[in-house]
Amino acid sequence: MTTAYTLNNKKSPISDVDSINSAGPFAYGSGHVDPERAADPGLIYDIAADDYLKYICSLNYTSAEIALFTRGNFTCPKIAAFGAADLNYPSFAVNFKVPVYYPLSRFCLDGSLNETEVKGKIVVCRKINVSAYIQSENVKKAKGVGMIRVKFISDGVSVIVKPKILSFNKLVQNLSYKKQGKFLLLRKGLLLAKQLGISCCRIELEAQNVVTDILDC
Repeated sequence: MTTAYTLNNKKSPISDVDSINSAGPFAYGSGHVDPERAADPGLIYDIAADDYLKYICSLNYTSAEIALFTRGNFTCPKIAAFGAADLNYPSFAVNFKVPVYYPLSRFCLDGSLNETEVKGKIVVCRKINVSAYIQSENVKKAKGVGMIRVKFISDGVSVIVKPKILSFNKLVQNLSYKKQGKFLLLRKGLLLAKQLGISCCRIELEAQNVVTDILDC
């Protein structure tokens, strides 16, 4: 997802097959697969089977129905809710109709956020680690520093990423970052870029039904 491209061979945005307009994430997902770049993704967003099961729990499936997926017993969490925004994907898709979204992801439950900080905002957390190839080839040269930057901000939308710099110092190390957004008027989409050493990957931020994708690393 992070290494796919969104420009065609003429360096123009990929077109939507149903129209003459430029396509967006709602049409092509994260973009067109690039096998060579996918072999060297740089940053990896880990996700486990339990994460998907927790998401299924949030859809109110019964224990018997969930057992069809697990082929065994699985107990849904009773305390922390789990929604689509909590899946550790290199993309963000949140429900802006909800005025206040409290961080319930296991990546957010670290005591660093309180009610005052998240009131009136949407907070989404992600955990990443660095791939073995990048660790051996690039991170040693770049001292394992990953920089997160917001490339595009729509009118009426503010985005804060914490921390802006992730420092990796060992192989297969997990680090987390949080994205906080305050949304006043939603008209366009957002895009966030993450850079580590010489590798770059895109992370989509989707707003309402229209997303403008303007970056191809």
